Amino acid sequence: MNHKSLYAFMFALCFLFFTNTSSATENSALNSPSAFFPESRFEFKPVVDGADVTHSFVVKNKGASPLKIEKVRTG
Repeated sequence: MNHKSLYAFMFALCFLFFTNTSSATENSALNSPSAFFPESRFEFKPVVDGADVTHSFVVKNKGASPLKIEKVRTG
């Protein structure tokens, strides 16, 4: 093989490798869970000291796999 053929072969090999790798990554991302929060922040109105206040946040899974919520904490 001459140098031009060798370079062309190496380029084609690298191109095929990176094309398949990026395609696999895209497919993996499409199949993974994706948390979506329509409302990511809420401000309470002033309340009397000692009063209980609650607010429910909605979490939607826009991915194809089940979404596991393992840890929840306040900000």
